[in-house]
Amino acid sequence: MPQHSKSLEEVYSDLGTSEEGLSSEEAEKSLEENGENRIESDDTTSAWRILLSQFQDNLIYLLFAAGILSLGIGLVPGHSPEYREAGVILLILLANGFFGFIQDYRAEKSIQALKKMSTPGATVKRDGKKVEIDSTEIVPGDIIYLEQGDAVPADARIIEAESLSTDESALTGESQEVSKQAGTVSDDSALADRDNMVFMNTHVVKGRGKAVVTATGMDTEVGDIAEELEDAETERTPFQQEVDAMGKKIGMLVIGIISLVAVIQAVLTGADVITILLLAIGLSVAAIPESLPAIVTLTLALGSRKLLKKDALVRRLPVVEALGSVNYIVTDKTGTLTEGTMTVENLYYQGEEFDVGGTGTAINGDFRRNGHETDSEYLEPLLECGVYCNNAEKLEDGFRGEPTEVALLVAGMKAGIEENDERQRSVPFSSERKRMTIVKDNTAYMKGAPETVLERCDRILLDGEKKELTEERKQEVLDRNHQMARDALRVLGFAQKQVEDPEMDEDELESELVFLGLQGMMDPARGEVKEAVEDCRTAGIGVVMATGDNIETAKAIGKELGFNPKGAMRGPEIEELSDEELQKKVTEVEIFARVSPQHKVRILQALQDQGYNVAMTGDGVNDAPALKNSDVGVAMGQRGTDVAKKSSDMVLQDDNFVTIRDAIAEGRAIFDNIRKVTNQLLSTNSGEVMFVFIGTLIGGLFFPEYFSEGDSVVLTALMILWVNFASDGPPAIALGKDPKVEGIMERDPRGRDEPILDKKILSMIAVTGPLAAIIMLPVFFLNIDNFAYAQTMLFMALAFFEIMMFQVIRRDYGLRLKQNVYLIAAILFASMTHLAILYTPLSDLFKTVPLQPHHWAQVAIALGVFTVLEYGFRRLLSRKFGNRVE
Repeated sequence: MPQHSKSLEEVYSDLGTSEEGLSSEEAEKSLEENGENRIESDDTTSAWRILLSQFQDNLIYLLFAAGILSLGIGLVPGHSPEYREAGVILLILLANGFFGFIQDYRAEKSIQALKKMSTPGATVKRDGKKVEIDSTEIVPGDIIYLEQGDAVPADARIIEAESLSTDESALTGESQEVSKQAGTVSDDSALADRDNMVFMNTHVVKGRGKAVVTATGMDTEVGDIAEELEDAETERTPFQQEVDAMGKKIGMLVIGIISLVAVIQAVLTGADVITILLLAIGLSVAAIPESLPAIVTLTLALGSRKLLKKDALVRRLPVVEALGSVNYIVTDKTGTLTEGTMTVENLYYQGEEFDVGGTGTAINGDFRRNGHETDSEYLEPLLECGVYCNNAEKLEDGFRGEPTEVALLVAGMKAGIEENDERQRSVPFSSERKRMTIVKDNTAYMKGAPETVLERCDRILLDGEKKELTEERKQEVLDRNHQMARDALRVLGFAQKQVEDPEMDEDELESELVFLGLQGMMDPARGEVKEAVEDCRTAGIGVVMATGDNIETAKAIGKELGFNPKGAMRGPEIEELSDEELQKKVTEVEIFARVSPQHKVRILQALQDQGYNVAMTGDGVNDAPALKNSDVGVAMGQRGTDVAKKSSDMVLQDDNFVTIRDAIAEGRAIFDNIRKVTNQLLSTNSGEVMFVFIGTLIGGLFFPEYFSEGDSVVLTALMILWVNFASDGPPAIALGKDPKVEGIMERDPRGRDEPILDKKILSMIAVTGPLAAIIMLPVFFLNIDNFAYAQTMLFMALAFFEIMMFQVIRRDYGLRLKQNVYLIAAILFASMTHLAILYTPLSDLFKTVPLQPHHWAQVAIALGVFTVLEYGFRRLLSRKFGNRVE
């Protein structure tokens, strides 16, 4: 018999548990037997698959063919197998593959580490006490507690439910929320009809409840589905897609050049077919940046780790790119611009004002009227309402719940009022209702926005009596509410009444109440936020506050943080505007108050319709649409719901706006680094092609006697492949460690559609390759009488040209070599490997000779002349297209 059709006693018996939950020892034993509570999807890639993927490419297949053809030459009469050449080609192929494997493996590990860090927590009953644990540690038999906004951590049978509803669309496809209750259902009921069960990976959208875990991990309903799913294709970042497209275009260009080179070799030099084919294959592999996508992915992964150190957890790598182009931020107030720790500081009760002592969650502090201590017993009706109409809880090591409700609970506990969870009924708070009501001991308690609560009241407590709530008395309360809000207090109203039937109609339950008073709490602005907001605006990023608080509170905090309170709008005013009218208003207003999640979506759309890249913060269940639709959805890590976190691109682990500013700065730096790597690899690859193309053309036309032998080429395929491997690989990775350039937050954001390869970079690529060939090929032809020396000198000129290009490109960003010790080490390593080829037995493999000082002098002169001219061309291009660093 399935668990949904059994009695709770039978379920407890099957699972070896009770309503008191498991002990720590029982849970530990069960965890060993059942394993961790996680879905074992195949989104992780094994090391072997990553390694094999390095060789699954058409260009790599061509290189394999080159090695095989080198051996096959021995089958041609008059030729012997080129064992050394084939061996080196295959060795470089394996080395390139291993190098790519290291990059992809590290990127995969980074992604998986971030995914593990984003595992949600859960509240369970262990050893008879409520504790917070990682959801992966939940086991069958655990008693779990569910609140609005929680992700359901496992399949579980409902024990208690108070207006509990869940969103099961991800599991059943049903778009409507599902109401849950305790009880039994029939054996053959469909999954969507099992209203006494909650399921893993669904979400609580309303109410609260308690349940006993019946299945975890792959034994859950979602686990069954996961086993049937095929592996999802790994998401390609926009960077990778652009690089892939550029690689195809370059490939077509290279094929054309190689075809021309082959014709020149065959007609003018008499090179044999095998040599022409080997050179063509080597050139094609060397010219196309097949390693660039892996380098981009690794740079993004390393960047995500940098962001993590700044308390920004990136959930998807492409967000690193989007961060660099954010030009508008729509931010919550509470906990993001403010400390997020509420403290009740002021009470308005029976027409009088009271001050509350103490700060934070410390349960100490007195109550004062006109500076004199007051007996807290007098304030009990107001404080009790704040404690009873409350979902926050006191745990052994602190509190659990929304900061506002924790503040109310603490205020009541200062008066000796203890929390009591024995409710007869609960009508939960929602952003539409703006109030919450519970029934306890046949008394209805309500809390909510003061205006909303007053609307539901017809009497007010004054002088110890329940008096009629006249318009004059209502206005007095509203005036006091506005004054408290102007003092940057968040204000809630409280009311109560006696009820005979707790199950009466909801509208009847929430009407004709007695208004008790107001509680005003302070959430002070974070001291460092004002500077961060100014930094964002200096960087060309608009910043607006969108909060559910009273407009006076929002304006008071906003003004303190540098927001212009002029023109501040309320949510209802947004509703009165058309989409076109809102588009005109949205860039003029910096403070939006009393906004609902629906208002936030409209603000987002109004900005995006004008071409802005918007980062949107959120923490609630209803914030999910805004987070999903924004260019960068930012959830709060400490107070955000699991739904908000799963809908976001990035999670702020400290809930601090400053972290958004820092993440944008890092995103811009990461984009700069990828742009530098792309520039270098494509510029030098174009140089390699130009060396061989122009060199072969000149040699065939003017020095045919030196190119009469088939293997007499300016550079062999092995030389080019080696340069690609040694000169480009390690320095390109080290470039990802470059620091942020000075003034990175003083330049405007890049456009939404601005590519990596902008007009300036494409112009540089077009200039660099031909310029390098024209300047350095004379080194070859001036020494052509000794072909081995000429070829070795050009080989070294190419190798150090590619190394040198890293710093040439970095100079555009105002960076000096000493600012990146990793790059220095990579350059030294690459240089030592090149010298080893000349002055060790490796020279036999590459057919090089040791160069003398006068040979190196010629190479140095050529490199020097190229550098001067290259800087000159780059200066001209900077005048035309602008500097990277203003």
